Amino acid sequence: MAGVIPENYLDLFEKKAFANLATVMPDGTPQVTPVWCDYDGTHVLVNSARGRRKDKNMESNPAVALSILDPDNPYRYLEVRGRVAEITEEGADEHIDKMAQKYLGQDKYPYRQPGEVRVLYKIKPERTSQMG
Repeated sequence: MAGVIPENYLDLFEKKAFANLATVMPDGTPQVTPVWCDYDGTHVLVNSARGRRKDKNMESNPAVALSILDPDNPYRYLEVRGRVAEITEEGADEHIDKMAQKYLGQDKYPYRQPGEVRVLYKIKPERTSQMG
């Protein structure tokens, strides 16, 4: 399906479902990281810190893929392929606190490091596939 998250898979963004985010390394090889994710109705949202490998990869190559596994049924998943449409620090601190509430039940993200700059990546879905 092109460019939209299927309605019957939107629940994955409400659950504590981790996504495996694939980015492209400078040498063209894939790099995969488990991440917290969110969906705003248009973009899949991923949050990270400035300077991490996935941050550098998405800055240099916006092509990404995510696989989101249903924590209640490991045979049900959603794959999203697309491009990073926007990278911004604006709203990133609030977003990581929202994700900490969702995934950890905590009001504030507890793993912040001194001097850390949070970054929000807005991924525009181009293709999806699903199972289950």
